[in-house]
Amino acid sequence: MPKVVVVMIALALVSLPAVTAVAKEDRETIVRNDRERVLAAGYWIYNDMDAAVQQARQTGRPILVVLRCLPCEECVKLDDDLVESDPEIKALLDQFVRVRIVGTNGLDLNVFQYDTDQSFAVFMINADKTVYGRFGTRSHRTEWLGDVSLEGMAAALREGLRLHDAYPANRDALAGKSGQPLEFESPEKYPTLRKHPDRLDYEGEVANSCIHCHQIGEARRDFYWQSDRPIPEELLHPFPHPKSIGLILDPRYPARIKQLVDDSVAKSVGFQVGDDVTAMNGQPIVSMADVQWALNQVPGDGGSIDFQVRRGEREIELSLALPKAWRRWDDPAWRISSWMMRRIAGGGMRLIPEDDAATSDGTKPMAFRVANAGKHGAHGAAHRAGVKVGDILIEYDGRNDFRREADIFNHVNDNHRPGDRVTLKLVRNGRTITTEIPIQK
Repeated sequence: MPKVVVVMIALALVSLPAVTAVAKEDRETIVRNDRERVLAAGYWIYNDMDAAVQQARQTGRPILVVLRCLPCEECVKLDDDLVESDPEIKALLDQFVRVRIVGTNGLDLNVFQYDTDQSFAVFMINADKTVYGRFGTRSHRTEWLGDVSLEGMAAALREGLRLHDAYPANRDALAGKSGQPLEFESPEKYPTLRKHPDRLDYEGEVANSCIHCHQIGEARRDFYWQSDRPIPEELLHPFPHPKSIGLILDPRYPARIKQLVDDSVAKSVGFQVGDDVTAMNGQPIVSMADVQWALNQVPGDGGSIDFQVRRGEREIELSLALPKAWRRWDDPAWRISSWMMRRIAGGGMRLIPEDDAATSDGTKPMAFRVANAGKHGAHGAAHRAGVKVGDILIEYDGRNDFRREADIFNHVNDNHRPGDRVTLKLVRNGRTITTEIPIQK
């Protein structure tokens, strides 16, 4: 039987509560028209993984799976760039059996483990479920050019195919690229997603039946929080970005260091600009997303990573130790999943550090501007407590040393459970106001 590579591109719908939702009938039209358009073009198999696997086994070609949630303007731009505009990417895609999957219903989460806050993620996988590599990184809600590029994707695909050509001799080196089983094997089995079917409902309201990528991460966090347990550090701060440890990578290459952050752990162990990271803890690295995956395997309590690095003509090894709570170096404020924590810890407030608080040198007072305050349901708790947009939060739960919104999230997860109450001290028009909000499910 020929070897089969599965490449999965995950394009997740990112829609914040503050953004006006697309009307239901418009979403229905978009989803249904997408199906008609793709089927008519004939370039992609649509929503049929079994057919793709069968064709790949018959032809010996790899499979490229696009997981495409609709509608998403940022994703549309990426999709068009990749599939319709760039000749190098198009030539690579032509070598695959291509299948387009809309929605994550029924997705095998024991195979496809990725940062569900992403709007673009790629898997390269053998038919036996061995993962060759990942592609797709994001550290901003709407901007992506600093984290991914078409050149970088082409390089990752070529590296993945190279690993495939060497398989199965390299099976042991690839073992770490697959994760441990999750709490449930597919999204719709999580308690908060059980209303969804295991496949899209084209006979009914297909758009409403879809499980979006970000809902998976939220369902995993809810699984713990709703049962009065803290959210694991690995879920509250998932897939740390390389820059959180001091590595700024060039998105045009698999994992080339473009810059080192001063006083970072990465700089302290001897990395240099221009180094190419080729392996982490023995795993071959094909992209920045692979670096994130390797980082994501280090628990929140700390651990170490052994790097293999190409420096010019030399191959060197570097080891980096990460302390307890190292994941908190990464700021998750851009993530759509932060809205869940804003509901839990902030009663629906979105907080932006004022200039005085942004220095984090410990000498200036805490000051967060309330940028948003929801008005409905659990996201309206702060509003019902009298909080208004433009208020300045100067104290939370008796503390005035928080410098990032995420610091408040961590504090609540560490110290509180649903039903507790916390005191807020705010400044409005020069007056100090004190109120309380509940910690919510």
